[in-house]
Amino acid sequence: MSKKTLAQLAAMTPCDDYDPNSMSVAQAKQFIRQYLHPVQETERIAIRDALDRVCAQAIVSPINVPDYDNSAMDGYAFVHAELAQYSQLRIAGKAFAGSAYTDKHQPGTCLRIMTGAVVPADVDTVIAQEWVECEGENIRLQQLPPLGANIRRAGEDIAAGQTVFEQGHLFQVADIGLLASLGIAEVEVLRPLRVAFFSTGDELLDISQPLQAGKIYDSNRYTLFAILKKLGVQISDLGAIPDQADRLETTLLTAASAHDVVISSGGVSVGEADLMKPLLQQHGQVLFWKIAMKPGRPLAYGKIGEAHYFGLPGNPVAVMVTFYQFVQSALQILMGQSHPYEVPLLTVKLAQGLKKAKGRMEFQRGYLYCDEQGEWRVKSTGNQSSGVLSSMSRANCLIVLDEDCGHVEAGELVQVQLLKGLI
Repeated sequence: MSKKTLAQLAAMTPCDDYDPNSMSVAQAKQFIRQYLHPVQETERIAIRDALDRVCAQAIVSPINVPDYDNSAMDGYAFVHAELAQYSQLRIAGKAFAGSAYTDKHQPGTCLRIMTGAVVPADVDTVIAQEWVECEGENIRLQQLPPLGANIRRAGEDIAAGQTVFEQGHLFQVADIGLLASLGIAEVEVLRPLRVAFFSTGDELLDISQPLQAGKIYDSNRYTLFAILKKLGVQISDLGAIPDQADRLETTLLTAASAHDVVISSGGVSVGEADLMKPLLQQHGQVLFWKIAMKPGRPLAYGKIGEAHYFGLPGNPVAVMVTFYQFVQSALQILMGQSHPYEVPLLTVKLAQGLKKAKGRMEFQRGYLYCDEQGEWRVKSTGNQSSGVLSSMSRANCLIVLDEDCGHVEAGELVQVQLLKGLI
């Protein structure tokens, strides 16, 4: 796909009400990805603070790991060729982890050696103690291991000068220990992504307020906070903004001036109270799409100044699904991750029939389980309305039904996206 400016793309994409099938999920993802460029600023931090941060420059190992040949087990070290001359070997000494054995090897002898101990250069094989018969100060081998057996060679894991982590690598738990094993105390990482979010609507109340007639508690901000916290970005919760043009304008422009990404929920559809749309058109380059998907048909994306903007639907489930399908991978790219995590699609049998209209992709909430025969199956969580947030709590996966799919019968194969990899 050739890259176009947002203005050119906007000219190609109708902004008014139009056929909901005009933009597929895959096409919207491709359009968005064209305009994403990672943050460039870096900072140096201790490795204890590096979890879920993005590596800013390639890390090269300063040492071999392991740094010396060492024994892979408790046993006896000897010269392999000498077994053709000697039926038994005399134990000449002991080698322990943490100190080198320095006596010179004498023909017909072996060395009692412990796991992790340095293997002297003048022996070449280690046999496990379980395959040895001890007779006083001598041993007899019950079987002859191959030459070089049970020795971990210097640099076998990592060689000095080897690139251990590429730029753009997201540091995970095992990586922190690996950095420590290389003697690296600090790493250069990209600065955290700054993300602001807010909800829109006169009907919204904060959970600190008593519930009133005609009002609902604003769950979307708390959902977005939890998702963003797991991504490791810097979060600014700007609250629930009523349907007042001046307040929405101030909130939008203030957020865009101080953040890399601004996310709103609600106000990007075509209702009379959806004031966000004209504000966004006035102050930025923003595209309004109706995506051929359920839940989550309305979606806005673009730029407000230098900040990326994502306008999500107002329904709670639609907020989560559209975030996972469009925003999460975009944030990972903006954070500088060279390989944003893609949740794999698994193919399993459907335990019960599902209804679906052709022409749009659906993400139905499902429960994946293993039946009594040991076969994985998936079933619906029930009511699939985009306002039923409890269904996301009951679900452990999304059942992904593509545009060409219609009603699906029990026993048919469907694809599922595990929420464990998303949430």
